[in-house]
Amino acid sequence: MSDTNPAGRLDQAVAAFVRQELGSPVGVIIGYLDILLEDARRDGLESFVPDIVRMRSAAGDLLALIERIVGGSADIDPGRLRHDLRTPLNAIKGYGELILEEAGAGGSEALVEDLSAVLGLAGRLLSDIDRIASFGEQSREPASSQPVEIVRRVLRTVEPLNPAEAAQSQVPSSRVLVVDDDPANRDLLFRRLEREGHRVAAAEDGTTALQMAASGAFDLVLLDMMMPGLSGFEVLSRLKADERTRDLPVIMISALDELDSTVRCIEAGAEDYLPKPFNPVLLRARINASLEKKRLRDRERAFAEELRAEKERSEALLRNILPSTIIQRLRDGERVIADRVAEATILFSDLVDFTALTARLPPERTIALLGALFADFDALAERLGLEKIKTIGDGYMVAGGVPEPRPDHAAAVAEMALEMHKLAAAVAVEFDETVQLRIGVHSGELFAGVIGTHKFVYDVWGDTVNTAKRIETYGAPGRIHVSAATWEMLGRAYVFEARGALELKGKPPMTTFFLTGRTDNRPDAPISARC
Repeated sequence: MSDTNPAGRLDQAVAAFVRQELGSPVGVIIGYLDILLEDARRDGLESFVPDIVRMRSAAGDLLALIERIVGGSADIDPGRLRHDLRTPLNAIKGYGELILEEAGAGGSEALVEDLSAVLGLAGRLLSDIDRIASFGEQSREPASSQPVEIVRRVLRTVEPLNPAEAAQSQVPSSRVLVVDDDPANRDLLFRRLEREGHRVAAAEDGTTALQMAASGAFDLVLLDMMMPGLSGFEVLSRLKADERTRDLPVIMISALDELDSTVRCIEAGAEDYLPKPFNPVLLRARINASLEKKRLRDRERAFAEELRAEKERSEALLRNILPSTIIQRLRDGERVIADRVAEATILFSDLVDFTALTARLPPERTIALLGALFADFDALAERLGLEKIKTIGDGYMVAGGVPEPRPDHAAAVAEMALEMHKLAAAVAVEFDETVQLRIGVHSGELFAGVIGTHKFVYDVWGDTVNTAKRIETYGAPGRIHVSAATWEMLGRAYVFEARGALELKGKPPMTTFFLTGRTDNRPDAPISARC
């Protein structure tokens, strides 16, 4: 828990502020010098390396001295303090000016630019030595000084934690896996997390941890870095490589407090890295933050899954309304889709005496019967590669050769017609009703396209469509009535019964036929094999 003593908290905060104000320029100098060392070695400027190393050492001494001053442990008199501060700064300036003179003559622009930045910072620090030393001469700056006022404003916005707030900061109970080879560490973490309301399990080695984590029963893993057998880093790497555990957040806890380990673990996918011995308040805060991030990710993933499922439902609905090729054309930007189809076959069917059927059946039973029949027809049309155009009451319309042309469009529709009678017979048995179809088929040129702007529908029109409808109207119960054009396309593969010349409304006399079945010697076509 944080220090709730206002004066003590202010002292600590002011010290941290001054450490930042005084130490930051030195940190920047060190950063520049590290870059200068890398560049000099990379570019073969070995003659500059010893002096840059000396500058880097002097900057380190300066930073250590500032830490001592801000920490209140610089037990030296003011005159000695000012001398000790100037010594590393003068070394930085002196070596830097020598290198700058030689580098400028050699034409190394990048080296000159970075050295100039270092010398500028060192010069500003030299001019600020009195302010740095004055902080070491008193326990803390006067209450009215600028650093204290800045810190006070910050502390007013960040109130210290108290036990009630700490309890309120908890996220809902979660499942946590503790991995540590030390029984005492495991027990301590186990008990602390249980006290926080989490459900905790423990593993004493990396192999056990991987097996437990793969079960998918955890929201977070607290993983020790240094363990016999598989190290914590190896366990982390395997967790992140496994699709089942890739998204499981991992907090590394280790006594190995060094930068490389922290960086490597974060790069490998760790959520956070805590040194041992851990601060309980900080541990709780980081666990809660990791769990909250996981919950947000899980919520985002669930939302994405809902969107995906909704998109699939929308796609399925759209495919029920429009052919897939037409959907793609609309997506590609076509505004008007109207195609002239040179050859296609249209089938119309309706139920014989449907009016009488609906008069004696309740509405829900009529709907159930039509639903079962048309569902079978839809599945058959899809299997045969035909396009259902529409249903109107008890009427069912299907087309072959649209929207994609196919040479066997007449044969495919003939197969559809023959199978429709079988399906109608099966539905009649299921519902214990008389169910007969009247079917008409005609082939020829037609137009096809998308009609409507708000409620799209894929439709066909033209003389071929009108003729097919009239052939169906002038057909007979339980028969498949086809035109001469369709009869010519089907040829010897099917059996027909000649009907002779038929006068259709608005048409000259037409020769039509009844399709009665398939011939025994007909060639096997791919479409037939699918029936």
